[in-house]
Amino acid sequence: MKTIDDLIAEGQVEGKRVFVRADLNVPLDGTTITDDGRIRAAVPTVARLAEAGATVIVASHLGRPKGAPDPKFSLAPVRDRLAELLGRQVFFGTDTVGDQTRQALDGAAAGDVVLLENLRFFPGETSKDDAERGAFADRLAALADTYVGDGFGAVHRKHASVYDLPARLPHAAGGLIATEVGVLRKLTEEVARPYAVVLGGSKVSDKLGVIDHLLEKADRILVGGGMVFTFLKAQGHEIGRSLLQEDQIPVVTEYLERARAKGVEFVLPVDVVGATSFPDLETKAPAEPVTAPVDAIPTDLIGLDIGPESRKLFAAKLADTATIFWNGPMGVFEHPDFADGTRAVAQALVDAPAFSVVGGGDSAAAVRILGFDENAFGHISTGGGASLEYLEGKTLPGLSALEN
Repeated sequence: MKTIDDLIAEGQVEGKRVFVRADLNVPLDGTTITDDGRIRAAVPTVARLAEAGATVIVASHLGRPKGAPDPKFSLAPVRDRLAELLGRQVFFGTDTVGDQTRQALDGAAAGDVVLLENLRFFPGETSKDDAERGAFADRLAALADTYVGDGFGAVHRKHASVYDLPARLPHAAGGLIATEVGVLRKLTEEVARPYAVVLGGSKVSDKLGVIDHLLEKADRILVGGGMVFTFLKAQGHEIGRSLLQEDQIPVVTEYLERARAKGVEFVLPVDVVGATSFPDLETKAPAEPVTAPVDAIPTDLIGLDIGPESRKLFAAKLADTATIFWNGPMGVFEHPDFADGTRAVAQALVDAPAFSVVGGGDSAAAVRILGFDENAFGHISTGGGASLEYLEGKTLPGLSALEN
């Protein structure tokens, strides 16, 4: 696929309006951004285009508004943070494709940046109807001369600004997408071994596709988080009141059997940390954690993290690797009593000689919340869902649109 280097060489940037589909879907506490990682990731491409003489139109979604304006999903706080990071004024198109936005663009000069209000305030952005989605893409295309796709966290969505808009304008991939795709190729096509995959999170059903695909590629698969209790149940263990997806036990059992047949090492925790009630994540009140081996989990225990012996085991299994992909926390890391497993895995990635990839989403948030230096990892992805779908071997609409 083309890159912004190609667009600059072809004269598609200087003096042009360049539409950048970024992923600025950051977590908010009211109007306070609690993790600005995705904004920081968008800055290099926006700055490069502005410095190359473009009027840069930046667009993104935020949250899940229901196809209409909703103040709690406004990108206004993002505009302020983007301006700080860029070190230049960012104008705001408050009606996205309306008169105010067009006036802002008419008054913009080369090097100016205009952020559009939330794309999902319009039903056409996410519509499953091709005509409705296409009509919204037409309105977006009327704002710009050129398109740059740089919102990796949205490329698995067949949305107007991601899939339909590139077909209407000269287009290329931004620096972030080029980097993300290059990293994912190292996890699928050019893998240095031993290759370990660490999976966590709450539901095993969210990871079935990636497990299925990676059984053909990985040397080791380590599983923690709430999803692990379905695996433990499949092995005949009592899991107390821990999260269980009982309907997935046959699938999990088949995966364990396939792993044995293929010589893929499946590593599960040997102990867990839990409590008799779910912890208060708002007050962070002490939760009286209990540690138990996996073959002696009390019937009233809710498993909330991997245990101390499991942390040592996981670290040992990652210590000699050449490639690591990690997606999903090992427990309820938002509470200090149940963050040690996730912290231990993050530290193991830092300590290992491997090229380490943190697969976006909660894993990336955990790295920041727990105070790790992002530069200590090989790569921290901006798109958890997109990364997983790529690793499942799926076609991502936003990438295919840029390749055409």
